[in-house]
Amino acid sequence: MATSLDTGVPWIMCQQANAPDPIINTCNSFYCDQFTPNSDNKPKMWTENWSGWFLAFGGAVPYRPVEDLAFAVARFFQRGGTFQNYYMYHGGTNFGRTTGGPFISTSYDYDAPIDEYGDIRQPKWGHLKDLHKAIKLCEEALIASDPTITSPGPNLETAVYKTGAVCSAFLANIGMSDATVTFNGNSYHLPGWSVSILPDCKNVVLNTAKVNTASMISSFATESLKEKVDSLDSSSSGWSWISEPVGISTPDAFTKSGLLEQINTTADRSDYLWYSLSIVYED
Repeated sequence: MATSLDTGVPWIMCQQANAPDPIINTCNSFYCDQFTPNSDNKPKMWTENWSGWFLAFGGAVPYRPVEDLAFAVARFFQRGGTFQNYYMYHGGTNFGRTTGGPFISTSYDYDAPIDEYGDIRQPKWGHLKDLHKAIKLCEEALIASDPTITSPGPNLETAVYKTGAVCSAFLANIGMSDATVTFNGNSYHLPGWSVSILPDCKNVVLNTAKVNTASMISSFATESLKEKVDSLDSSSSGWSWISEPVGISTPDAFTKSGLLEQINTTADRSDYLWYSLSIVYED
């Protein structure tokens, strides 16, 4: 159906190894450097790079170190990647009673570079910015050639993109221990689980394990509480609350046998459905 529409733009299918030509199958994961599309005619695309995870009720708050996230991105482009998309780059919130699934909280912050309140999360945001600046410096070589990948030692890998006099390289240490690698006659120190980016095949402009962006620590300030009768108030800076009548002394009270379905009864206007029961006891 999709291809028969003849839209003139490529279709993609996430996680679909048997996507028929010309539809492009792509990768969704924490790591996609080892992914290969199902045809040599299709680009290597990463449609969901998970910057964190969603929050489940009763579970720990998800956290993915930026060093690991940057390592995954650098490895992807080191091994011929053409496109990657962060999921999520900006966290969000499900308002009302909607969530992403059973037992998932309404917070969809996802430990993203921009949190669910719209604030920059450092050092994740800044380090990724530096990473993409470094990859951008390799652009001329990346778009002109395929990488030549070699392994100079255990858990070590070099990838060279070269066209004419233009040369860019990635040096990767996929082990947990620090290592030293010799490349083009020069010696380079690689921390464990890191990638060094050399836009000119000589000078390291960034190593994914070395974060130069300062961390930010959130602080909380108290604000005064004001009563707000209507749902839309001219002031949007402070907390507010709405006074709801308690009990059955309201004009909406009615008599009904048995328990009621709450959301249908309250029309989702209140979190409370009050019951009153009378018992006549004869001795």
